[in-house]
Amino acid sequence: MPPQSPPTPSGAIAILVDADACPVKDEIYRVAQRRQIPVWIVSNSFFRVPDSQLVTRITVSDAFDAADDWIAEAANPRSVVITSDILLADRALKAGASVLAPTGKPFTPASIGGAIATRAIMADLRAGWDIIGGPPPFSKADRSQFLQALDLALVKLARMP
Repeated sequence: MPPQSPPTPSGAIAILVDADACPVKDEIYRVAQRRQIPVWIVSNSFFRVPDSQLVTRITVSDAFDAADDWIAEAANPRSVVITSDILLADRALKAGASVLAPTGKPFTPASIGGAIATRAIMADLRAGWDIIGGPPPFSKADRSQFLQALDLALVKLARMP
């Protein structure tokens, strides 16, 4: 069990954030406040979160994948998981959650297999010392696309019976 599971009523929507390297936390806080949706900020290290009854900070141990484990165990069909970690995205999808990257790209059951395969290929290239570039810098367009995708995901969840 997660150290502190989201105490949301059955059927309530929640946002679970893999927060250590998340560039869109402020946007998530604003959307959560506007829609009155609880947010769980999960990280290995302490950092400030807004003083709001809707935002709960969960600081897990620094054990490998501790934050991912907490999020994967808490994810359910009424949650939106925000992560750039492809393996966590896969686990959250298997729990029935909606999953978004901070760029707004949705992870889906149809796309996750390709994303995992690409991740493995890139790891092999890095291990072989092949010169490869990293992801492009995070942009204003990414931020805007994320806000649109989060809004769409929350609207879909709100319409679910």
